[in-house]
Amino acid sequence: MSENSENLKEAMLFARLDSEKVQCNLCNFRCVIPQGECGRCRVRKNVGGTLYSLNYHKVCAAGADPIEKKPFFHFRPGSKTFSIAASGCNFKCRFCQNWQISQVKSEQDIQGQNLSPEKIVAMAIENKCKSVAYTYTEPTVFMEFAAACGREAKKAGLANLFVSNGYMTTKAIDSAGGWLDAINIDLKAFSDGYYKKLCGAKLRPVLESIEYVARHTDMWMEVTTLIVPGENDSDDELGAMAEFLVSKAGVDTPWHLSRFYPQYECRDSAATPAETLRRAYDIARRAGMKYVYIGNLPSAGTENTYCPGCGGLLIERDGFYVSQNNLDDGKCSDCGEKIAGCF
Repeated sequence: MSENSENLKEAMLFARLDSEKVQCNLCNFRCVIPQGECGRCRVRKNVGGTLYSLNYHKVCAAGADPIEKKPFFHFRPGSKTFSIAASGCNFKCRFCQNWQISQVKSEQDIQGQNLSPEKIVAMAIENKCKSVAYTYTEPTVFMEFAAACGREAKKAGLANLFVSNGYMTTKAIDSAGGWLDAINIDLKAFSDGYYKKLCGAKLRPVLESIEYVARHTDMWMEVTTLIVPGENDSDDELGAMAEFLVSKAGVDTPWHLSRFYPQYECRDSAATPAETLRRAYDIARRAGMKYVYIGNLPSAGTENTYCPGCGGLLIERDGFYVSQNNLDDGKCSDCGEKIAGCF
């Protein structure tokens, strides 16, 4: 890569330090980066005392998806979203399902095509999508491009969605306030040991992001937890996560409990047993959470949305697709209960 800054996109939310060092303030690693070096995500580089994004012009994935695939179950259910990604991630998850594009080791690994924000929005409209989703990799590390697309999407009447590990700073969250409509945050576990061992990160910043989004923004939020056998599936840990979500995010926050399948560096692990997912579901419901879902487990019957008031079936799902929607202006058509979400 040429270090001609004219060919690069200057990064947002960084501070210049002494000796041509910079500090990135997009995520909670807050990398201090010497001249000529990259941050932890490997897609942000210090060139002459200025931080630049290396992946702004390199879209590595783009296509229409059911919004339920993200997963979002209470934000425009049954619609399509246009999913995009750029290479890179600030986590090193050993079970990452998109490791080929998230785990960048050098600048040469940053692959993709130059698609303008205007082109992304045009493709979304062409595919009859109601939103643009920044997903597959961690959107925080391509925030500059996401912000440009997000503002263009809003002009066209489209919503914007993040699928994130939740490690962004509050400054990064605030910077997206004018264009980001909804976020699904991974709460991967409830212990620093898990985050350090399997993700190379810490728990606290994720908890702080969930609480901050819930209390200080208008963004719709859903939470996803991948249940990994023997790692985060004890009753105590599941109960602690449920209690945290009830107290800090609220009982109306949908919680997606997702089945683990062997991936990347965890290929020798077993898939999550169905009974473990059902146990987690029961723990969440007993804690008071109104909307709990089990993902990656076909025929479990726990991907439907039921009225917390009368128990009636509101949204029936077959995999990622809505087969029946009985909501009436965001309310239960039988009892009139207001259902949390953006419908």
